[in-house]
Amino acid sequence: MTEREFVNRVTNSKSDFLQQFFDVLKREKTGFCVIGGLAVNVYAEPLVSLDLDVVVASEKLDALTGILSKRFKVEVFEHSVNVFSASSDVRIQIQRDERYQEFVRPAKVRKVLGYKLPVAGIDDVFRGKVWAYSDATRRPSKRQKDLADIMRLLEVKKSLSRLLPAAMKKALKL
Repeated sequence: MTEREFVNRVTNSKSDFLQQFFDVLKREKTGFCVIGGLAVNVYAEPLVSLDLDVVVASEKLDALTGILSKRFKVEVFEHSVNVFSASSDVRIQIQRDERYQEFVRPAKVRKVLGYKLPVAGIDDVFRGKVWAYSDATRRPSKRQKDLADIMRLLEVKKSLSRLLPAAMKKALKL
């Protein structure tokens, strides 16, 4: 079984929703990169997730949202655009926070779930996780997952602790 077959089976996908999404990005010449938990999996011991978090070039986001909504279910929120398919349990979240834009250009192609995709660098993924954890408006369970991802990355690259706010370093006893 290939990684893609595994992912499609775990996510109850009747079609390759992720490939369809990536095909739209490619056809529209939209720069993007993977961030979030699946990006953490590139650098640390992988965990299974139904979420794919990406950032796309902001100048393409409005047009891309319209194109995606013709093919998939799309929900637009203040901080994200979420994309769903009736044929899959995968949830794609496109980050709208402008801070993530600087992650796109230096991203390097890596293997993610059997797909060769641009992935934000480990320092950028870490910074994104710190931002997410620091957002007190997020659900506590999401913040706990962000904290676990921060710890997973610190296990791989201890020097990332330099990117932690002082209060977080103290709370984590680093």
